[in-house]
Amino acid sequence: MPTLIELKDGVAQVAEDAFLHVADDQDLAGGDVIVSLSRFQAEGESLLSDGRRVGVRLEAGEAVEALAYDLSRLALVALDFPKFGDGRSFSNARLLRERYGFKGQVRAVGDVLREQAGFMVRVGFDAFEPADGANSNEWQAATRRYHHVYQRSADGRTPTFLERLS
Repeated sequence: MPTLIELKDGVAQVAEDAFLHVADDQDLAGGDVIVSLSRFQAEGESLLSDGRRVGVRLEAGEAVEALAYDLSRLALVALDFPKFGDGRSFSNARLLRERYGFKGQVRAVGDVLREQAGFMVRVGFDAFEPADGANSNEWQAATRRYHHVYQRSADGRTPTFLERLS
């Protein structure tokens, strides 16, 4: 099971993962689960009515819009990074936070590296399963690497061009 690092009030810490990643061909056990989008579309109502917390894993090519009507009932959305250079999940995270107002956990899974930490936090990720073995202290340092930002994003930080005006 991968390490789970959660960001709470700006502090990165290792967390106990209450969710079980369940493959499409696996039987569902009791407890909180993360399932694929296709499984959620087929079995979502029964999963949600079981009284468990449910998360959905979106692959990089899957549209977050497919979850738009169910987001208020989901505990988390896990966004997959199939490889280091694939940035589609960054866009999905920002859509979840800004367009859909998703308040649950947005978790980065797959080829998640601490070099991306600051950018992930900016677009709305708050939980990470690092593939590079990074610990919470390394992750914390990576999220604070850059003091100034040049554009607006989901984290609400003031861009440098506005800092200069004040």
